[in-house]
Amino acid sequence: MRASPHRPSTARAVLGALLTARAVLGALLTALATVAALVAAAPAAQADTLICDQYGSTTIQGRYVVQNNRWGTGAAQCVTATDTGFRVTRADGAVPTDGPPKSYPSVFNGCHYTNCSPGTALPARLSGIAGAPSSISYGFVGDAVYNASYDIWLDPTPRTDGVNRTEIMIWFHKVGPVQPIGSPVGSTTVGGRTWQVWTGSNGSNDVISFVAPSAVPSWSFDVMDFVRETVSRGMAQNTWYLTSVQAGFEPWQGGAGLTVHSFSSAVNLGDPGPGEPGPGEPGPSTACKVTYATNVWTGGFTADVTVTNTGSAPVDPWTLSFTLPSGQRVTHAWNAAVTATSGAVTATGLAHNARIAAGAAQTFGFQGTYSGTFAPASGFRLNGATCT
Repeated sequence: MRASPHRPSTARAVLGALLTARAVLGALLTALATVAALVAAAPAAQADTLICDQYGSTTIQGRYVVQNNRWGTGAAQCVTATDTGFRVTRADGAVPTDGPPKSYPSVFNGCHYTNCSPGTALPARLSGIAGAPSSISYGFVGDAVYNASYDIWLDPTPRTDGVNRTEIMIWFHKVGPVQPIGSPVGSTTVGGRTWQVWTGSNGSNDVISFVAPSAVPSWSFDVMDFVRETVSRGMAQNTWYLTSVQAGFEPWQGGAGLTVHSFSSAVNLGDPGPGEPGPGEPGPSTACKVTYATNVWTGGFTADVTVTNTGSAPVDPWTLSFTLPSGQRVTHAWNAAVTATSGAVTATGLAHNARIAAGAAQTFGFQGTYSGTFAPASGFRLNGATCT
C-alpha cells in the first residue's frame, strides 16, 4: 500500500523526532555550560561560621576578626560570623546588672590578646595617625539587658597581648539598668554628637565611656576624635599607641539576636614629625626607680612618690601607672593629675613638672583612705616601662 501523500511514513516520523530531541539536548547543554561559566566567574560568598568556643574566633572580609569572647559566664553563647559582621545566635544565662557583663562578642581591627587581624596597621603610635575612619551598623533587640559598645584600646607601648592601660568605650545604645564603669563627669561633643562622659577603673585599666543619650543604630566617624578627647582629659598621651578597635555588645541578660550588620575600620598613617619615632616604632627606652613613702593612720594615709629617670634620655611628658590594693581609694592629689581613684591608677605630670631629665626626679603625692590592713601600692610603670 502506498502511503498517503499528506502523511509522512513511520520511519520519517521517528527520524524527525530524533533530530528534534537532539537539537533540544544540544540547546540544553549549551545553556548549562553558560550557567556553569557564570557561576565559576562569580566570586563565592563566604559561608556563615558558627562559633561557640569560649574564646573562639574567625576572620571575615579577609581583614577583621570576629570573636565570641565569653569571658564573664559559664553559660553557653554562640555567634555566627557573616560576610560583613556577626549575630548572636545563642546567649544563655544572666549575671547581676551591678557587676561586669557576661561577655563581649565583637568584631575588631588590631590585636587582642595576641590575636591580630590580618594586615592590620595596629599597633600604631597616636602621633603618627592621620585618621582612623570607621563605620558600624547595629541590630538591637528589646528582650535582653545589654549595651552596644565600641571599644578603643590605648597603651604606652605597642603591645599585642594582655590588658591595655586605657579603654575608651562608646555606648551606642543600652537596654536595662546598666551603666558604665566609674561615675559621670559631665558631657562633651565628639564627632558632632553629644555624649555623657563617665570615667573610672575596672581594677585592671582606666576606662572613659561616652554614652549616647538615645540609640545610635549606625554611624560613620573618626576614631581619633575620641582618642584626642581622651588625651585632652589626661587619660592618654600622643606618645601612646592605638592597639585595637572593636565593635560589639556587652550582654548581662540574654542577648540572642543582637547583630553587627556591618563594620569597617581603617588606620591612615601620617608623618609623625621630625625627631619622632615612626607610627609602629617604640620610643627611646625608659628606665626608672620609684620611692613610695607613706604616712598611715586608722582609715587613712598619705603617699609621697618620687619618680627617678635612670635612663639616658629625658622623659617628656611622663605618666606613672600603679595599682592600689583592694580597699584603698585616692581622695586628693598634688603635683600630678591622677586619673581613677582605686585599682589601676595613673598619675601624669603637670605643666611645671612634665619633664624628667636623665638622672633627675619628680615628686608628687596623694591622700587616700583604706579598709582592712594597709599595704603599699605596686606595679609601678613609667611610660610603660617597669620601675624598680
